[in-house]
Amino acid sequence: MFSLINKTAVVTGGGSGIGRAIATAFAKQGAVVHIIELEETNAAETLQDIDAAGGKAFAYSCNVGDQQKVAETFNAIGNMHILVNCAGIAHVGKADTTSSEDFEKVFTVNVKGTYNCLHEAIPVFKKVGGGVILNVASIAALVGIPDRFAYSMSKGAVFAMTLSVAKDYLQDHIRCNSISPARIHTPFVDGFIAKNYPGKEAEMFEKLSKSQPIGRMGTVEEIATLALYLCSDEAGFVTGNDYPIDGGFIKLNN
Repeated sequence: MFSLINKTAVVTGGGSGIGRAIATAFAKQGAVVHIIELEETNAAETLQDIDAAGGKAFAYSCNVGDQQKVAETFNAIGNMHILVNCAGIAHVGKADTTSSEDFEKVFTVNVKGTYNCLHEAIPVFKKVGGGVILNVASIAALVGIPDRFAYSMSKGAVFAMTLSVAKDYLQDHIRCNSISPARIHTPFVDGFIAKNYPGKEAEMFEKLSKSQPIGRMGTVEEIATLALYLCSDEAGFVTGNDYPIDGGFIKLNN
């Protein structure tokens, strides 16, 4: 089950965190994985992991917010069957404390970056007879999260784009879903805690872990497993849906 043999997958943000776990899982299942990543060092590390496991992958240095660069990258990749839009950045702030520059930066990467990749991938999917798109949204698209104004805006847009694309391309055999993680333990989380709570790292890690009713953060491998299912042929009847993977955050956090 969940074989991706003879599939070509593109994973944006595949150099670290959730993106790296998804790229690695897809390669393990037989896909040829093309990683689009801004940080070349991170991309190289993902390639090493995949190569060591006997998989096949390629990496491209690309800012997903740059439409011309995205077009050039997708032209270099060629035919593909799966697109995972995982590249994204976070931001802490409320509406009145978020600068115009920070708002536009989050929008450019998280919203325009997703659009740029959709814009290039969909014609390819039409040419090859269909495809699968998975967008990484967030619980911030579905519930109010304190001090995450710009980030929530961007992930709400990702959720809305998912529904629109799923509806528009049914007849082209293109499936499109999204996943909405709660807090996942990644290097970004560790860096965020170290930067904002020096000397209180262990205390804050425990507090953030317990914000999920299940009592811990999710793992990147858990996210990758859900992504694998949604991008596999076994999920052929699934489109136009968002899947919270949140340790009970949305429904049980009261």
